[in-house]
Amino acid sequence: MTAATGTLSADRPGPRMNRQVFGQFAEHLGTGIYPGIWVGPNSKIPNDAGYRRDVMTALKAIKVPMVRWPGGCFADEYHWRDGIGPRGKRPVKVNTNWGGVTEDNAFGTHEFMGFVERLGAEAYVSANLGSAPPAETSQWVEYLTAPAGTTVLAKERAANGHPAPWKVQYLGIGNELWGCGGNMRAEYAADLTNRYGQFAKSTNGKMLKIASGPSDSNYEWTETLMKLSGKNIDGLALHYYTRPRDTKWEDKGPALGFPEREWATTMAHTLQMEDFVTKHSAIMDKYDPDKKVMLAVDEWGTWYDPTPGSNPGFLQQQNSLRDAVVAGLNLNIFAHHADRVKMAAIAQMVNVLQAMLLTDGAKMVKTPTYHVFDLYQPWMDATTLPITVKSPYYHYDEVAVQSVSASAVRDASGQVHVALVNLDPKNAVPVSVKMTGVQATTATGRILTAATMDAHNTFDQPNALVPAAFSGAQVADGTLTVTLPAKSVLVLALR
Repeated sequence: MTAATGTLSADRPGPRMNRQVFGQFAEHLGTGIYPGIWVGPNSKIPNDAGYRRDVMTALKAIKVPMVRWPGGCFADEYHWRDGIGPRGKRPVKVNTNWGGVTEDNAFGTHEFMGFVERLGAEAYVSANLGSAPPAETSQWVEYLTAPAGTTVLAKERAANGHPAPWKVQYLGIGNELWGCGGNMRAEYAADLTNRYGQFAKSTNGKMLKIASGPSDSNYEWTETLMKLSGKNIDGLALHYYTRPRDTKWEDKGPALGFPEREWATTMAHTLQMEDFVTKHSAIMDKYDPDKKVMLAVDEWGTWYDPTPGSNPGFLQQQNSLRDAVVAGLNLNIFAHHADRVKMAAIAQMVNVLQAMLLTDGAKMVKTPTYHVFDLYQPWMDATTLPITVKSPYYHYDEVAVQSVSASAVRDASGQVHVALVNLDPKNAVPVSVKMTGVQATTATGRILTAATMDAHNTFDQPNALVPAAFSGAQVADGTLTVTLPAKSVLVLALR
């Protein structure tokens, strides 16, 4: 098979793809918060009230819909009172999870809520279930959401500069309770989920409660949490990271200068997300056939060996064309499961793991992953459309995966958009898609591709890899045809 063929059934619309699937994760880890987001109002780096101006502008441009904070593993050692009140009087602690550096708590509750307000995003607050009692979570939610002037905590919030309550859309009930969040058994974690969730009550609109769910293929965890806590939660979190080498955790492979074999294993491991989402969703269907509980993939992305010379606890890595293809594959998978995957958060937003942005002093650069999120903006809150593609296989040693991935949506204006990803790093693939329910005669769009597998942007060459206009697709007799370049992400608008 040398060409890919498929069908697009726009006359059989599927579920809406929530914009929150394009959410971001910002943990107190490495330089993700300081100085990736927050430099303080007295910094020489251009800022607005302490928030980096360049970072805010870039994030607004891709319409970030949701931000998860403060962790991650950091969350289950975080005590919210350390991050309120005058910044100069906040306690300085050691970040024992990430690099052993000091944490001065300059970026706390007010700073985070101000951050999402400026972005126009929703807040996803991760509560400390691992090292704090239920009352601490309950009081934090009260501090955040109680009506102005009603309670002691509401008055304390006002005294700290914000009389009006905030809207908290999502509350994470702990993080990775099977690991850094407490090394718990699933049954115990379910009991705690029920307990903490019971006493965390927002008084400013509905707050969706997300339980600490499974990692990878831990289907037993999903079974237990859904059986014991399914009626008490609104979402179950799934975490999965793509690693080129997955035999030993401390040996993941480099972010740049990798061989084709590690391109191939990265693609194969990324595509496992399809199996994980499918199988966890099937278990959830047993206990929640009406799909009231979302599967929230609130940590996903690539994880490589840290940048040579960096603090290994900072999880700093470069971001290349390989990461862009990984992002496209995952977003297509989430679109296929829009009935259950209602929210996700790539890890992470700035300077950490598969970041949107990288900073160095006053410099900032947009990564290839950022540009994929930009290309997929039409998918936010759009109606998914059934699209299937059978393609040639990309082979390398024991790896054999279909080379083309696709998803399609119809936006609010009625326009159809198609995303095509070619994960084969060497071969272009002719693609032909028969369409029904589409009244279009042209297809134009933008493509992200390059000559090398590890093409990337640097502070000296920030536009080395950016989307380019693409006019090589045709629509005739109800069929979309295009030759999809090797290692590329292509998004088309049909008109």
